[in-house]
Amino acid sequence: MAVPKRQFPMAAAQAQRLLCLPKSTIRGTSTTCASLPTSTTTTPPSDDTFLVQKILWNLKQGKPITNSSLLLHRLNPSTFLEVLGNCRDNLHLAQKFINLVTVNCPNFKHSSTSLSTVVHVLIRCKRVADAQAFILRMIRRSGVSRIEIVESLVSTYGISGSNPYSFDLLIRTYVQARKIREAVEAFRLLQSRNLCVSINACNGLLGGLVRIGWVDLAWEVYGEMRGSDIQPNVYTLNIMVNALCKDGKIENANPFIKEMEEKGIFPDMVTYNTLINAYCHVGLLEEAYEVINLMKVTGLRPCLLTYNSIINGLCKNGQYRRARQLLVEMVESGLAPDTASYNTLLAECCRTGNLQEAESVFKEMSCRAIIPDLVSYSSLIGLFSRTGRLHCSLAYYEDMKSKGLTPDNVVYTILIGGFCRIGSMKEAMKMRDEMLEQGLHMDVVTYNTILNGLCKEKMLHEADELFNEMVERGVNPDFYTFTTVINGCCKCGNMDKALTLFEAMLLRNLKPDVVTYNSLIDGFCKVGDMEKAFSLRDEMISVNISPNYITYSIFINGFCNKGCVSDALRLWDEMIDLGIKPTIVTCNSIIKGYCRSGDASRADKFLNNMRSQRIYPDSVTYNTLLDGFIREENMDKALDLVNEMGNRGLSPDVITYNTILDGFCKFGRMKEANMLYRKMVERGINPDKSTYTSLINGHVSQDNLKEAFRFHDEMLQRGFVPDDKF
Repeated sequence: MAVPKRQFPMAAAQAQRLLCLPKSTIRGTSTTCASLPTSTTTTPPSDDTFLVQKILWNLKQGKPITNSSLLLHRLNPSTFLEVLGNCRDNLHLAQKFINLVTVNCPNFKHSSTSLSTVVHVLIRCKRVADAQAFILRMIRRSGVSRIEIVESLVSTYGISGSNPYSFDLLIRTYVQARKIREAVEAFRLLQSRNLCVSINACNGLLGGLVRIGWVDLAWEVYGEMRGSDIQPNVYTLNIMVNALCKDGKIENANPFIKEMEEKGIFPDMVTYNTLINAYCHVGLLEEAYEVINLMKVTGLRPCLLTYNSIINGLCKNGQYRRARQLLVEMVESGLAPDTASYNTLLAECCRTGNLQEAESVFKEMSCRAIIPDLVSYSSLIGLFSRTGRLHCSLAYYEDMKSKGLTPDNVVYTILIGGFCRIGSMKEAMKMRDEMLEQGLHMDVVTYNTILNGLCKEKMLHEADELFNEMVERGVNPDFYTFTTVINGCCKCGNMDKALTLFEAMLLRNLKPDVVTYNSLIDGFCKVGDMEKAFSLRDEMISVNISPNYITYSIFINGFCNKGCVSDALRLWDEMIDLGIKPTIVTCNSIIKGYCRSGDASRADKFLNNMRSQRIYPDSVTYNTLLDGFIREENMDKALDLVNEMGNRGLSPDVITYNTILDGFCKFGRMKEANMLYRKMVERGINPDKSTYTSLINGHVSQDNLKEAFRFHDEMLQRGFVPDDKF
């Protein structure tokens, strides 16, 4: 079967040559020769003939052909091919000519045919990388179809005794250039011409498809391979097993493996490790262990990757102790754990907040001479930062640098976040400056971390400047950026700025979520604009964002702060009807609303509503009720509540004591106030400034200045500065 012909301009002498293809290349035909495409012209013009002869003479004589000679600049694809055709029996000369044109005429406009011919010559010369560079030029040329590329490679195939690797290289280049769909098309075009594509090229194509998640297309290509004479190997098996695992069809993996075994293709270490990793990923740990047993039966010894996959699976499924034991078994079997093994254990310790175990794992790494990497240190620095032990984070940070490791964006962002968490914005900005001095660039996560810290500290001016800097430096604010700054503005009551940011967020096609809307609603409730808050609730519902328990709690708190308890209770009933469970925060808002309205008795009765929702009062609930009854001068009920609080296992805190003590003082019951103060101290609850202020004011009101000054002096000894308003 002759290779289909396609018209390309070239010299007539070149077109007359018969180019023989190796028999192994073409399937299902006895034809072994293919001719180059014929030209529509007869013979090159005399000036072209002279040019070809002149270049060939200079090449053979070893004389330089410089740009000044203008010889090379008169070349066109047809004369280029004529020169190359005359060098077919002299590979040294052919290479010399290709190099000459490539270096001196980098912008030479090749045709598909001239490029294909160069590819074949270079492959024969074992210059695969250079050949691939020319294929890359072919596939990047605008307006050239895959059909033209394939046909040009096929039509020039026999030049200088080329081999079918050129077709493999075409597919491989498409895959490496991430032109996977084009690679599939080229594969199918070669198949339609009965041209062999090696199993290695097919595996590369299958691997590329699976890598980008085009699993269905990978199975189509695999089916087409099986329908031809291309025989799969163990690499094919591993790629397709990975495809099944990646596609969530791990249950089909074993039948597929058995099918391949019947064809004489048996799984290897990679196959088993792929299965083990997939089982661990979905939490099927016992199945993963079964695969390990199967490996041992077939004579394969589990390797480091095998154990690391199982350790990772155990940790992700909350079986840390079992993972720790497996590490011991791994060592006993003669395998040395690596940094990845320990990083998995460290990550799990950090996730669960187990400080002691995390440090133990890290020390064990050192004992086994396993060098921690950035991931190891990042885990520990993050753990101590999140748990408020920033001094430990900084110690590991310094240790990391002393070991020659350079902190990256992640490490700096974690430390910046640690300082922001404790409100130390000055130190956070110092760490930011150090990060920039190291040549690192702040990304959106770093900016968001600092913005969050500034907004929490109500440093809105600085947050606004940082936001503008972020935009100027080309770092696009994301959903979290806008939500963070909007929330900061709302906390400070700057609702105009919050709405401006909200509109800018929408213009950037960033969709707000329930958190964004809750921040705005909370801001308007706090400034008393309930109408605007409700319009935002209607807006969020219109864009299919359902209000949650926080939304309702915000509204209920807003109404209670205004003394509109009946409106708050209406919303309470609405959220119950919608199946949204209130929280203790919601309940405490209503208790507060009743008490502020001078109706502590109703607040007390509301406890029954709470219990019906299986929500039980906490210290805040009781402290609010205490304050309500004391405001109504009902000290007896207040004291009963303190007893009830103790009976429910809730220990009075400094707020509880201060509330009752302040009541005694206001009612002139200073003897009881002094007794309560002593009881408070005996129980290990440290008095604060409010405690002393109440006592001092109480004694002054009773003209007992001696006691007033005694508490004044004690207040100073404890480091509190009185405001002297007594």
